[in-house]
Amino acid sequence: MLPKNNEIHGVVFKDLKSFPDQRGFFREVVRVTDPFFSTTAFAQWSHSKMTHNVVKAWHYHKKQTDWWYVPIGDVEVVLFDNRSDSPSYKTKLVFRIGEREKYGANEVCFSIPPGVLHGCKVLSEEAHLFYITSQTYNPNDEGRYPFNDPIVPHNWGDNAITNGRDRVRFEPRD
Repeated sequence: MLPKNNEIHGVVFKDLKSFPDQRGFFREVVRVTDPFFSTTAFAQWSHSKMTHNVVKAWHYHKKQTDWWYVPIGDVEVVLFDNRSDSPSYKTKLVFRIGEREKYGANEVCFSIPPGVLHGCKVLSEEAHLFYITSQTYNPNDEGRYPFNDPIVPHNWGDNAITNGRDRVRFEPRD
């Protein structure tokens, strides 16, 4: 279930509707006319395949907005508002996205505004994360905190699988 309280300013969820039949289903994910595209544009579409217990955290962007969707698998997502000028400063959201029928996860697409720390952990054997970004990849726009940094009060568990990029701090440049 998606969090109903403690919303983070600028994070927008779009519930997705599936149209099943004997062949499978059809699901529309995003349209250019969706409200969360009203202030920024599409620049890049990416796909990340991850295995069980992989943790990718903590990332944020100075300028870029992300839109996430998990069509395959079950993923725990954590968002943390680290923007000192935000009305939801220091608010944390924890929720699951992915396949509802198989895992009971939320079938949604959602936006992550600049300055919001975000991370995820794969709960299923594997998961596929599709994400759209408002800018093409720019390593100087992406900030990082280690996945276990106390800046976010969250424990990914003892079995978290990370790589070197998720264990360092990096402040983006202008």
